[in-house]
Amino acid sequence: MEAGRRIFMGGALATAALAGLPGHAEPRETGMYGLIGKFIAADGKRDELIGYLLEGLRDMPGCLSYIVASDPADETTIWVTEAWTDAGSHKASLALPQVQAAIGKARPLIAGMERIAETTPQGGHGLPSGS
Repeated sequence: MEAGRRIFMGGALATAALAGLPGHAEPRETGMYGLIGKFIAADGKRDELIGYLLEGLRDMPGCLSYIVASDPADETTIWVTEAWTDAGSHKASLALPQVQAAIGKARPLIAGMERIAETTPQGGHGLPSGS
């Protein structure tokens, strides 16, 4: 328990220290929506599953970034990091025909899924800077 408190306090101190540095921007409400997800592929099916996850990506209104990455330490794990203009765009994407087709192909290859975090992207390379 003490180690967890130290980590929390260290993070809080680092955040406070950064706030005073030149060029450090305060978090802002962007309206953007983000997700970090973890997929576990059936044994030997990770590459095929990655192909299906990438297949459904075309023409997704509101999608700013959708990154599919293999985990170098685990042969079955796939990480998906998404950034959207808003939560509604993400929800609407799930009904798109190409996304539904990719889901249909991918579903039998998925041994597990976990929503790691919902996020509010603050900006970054490739994302709108906002005001």
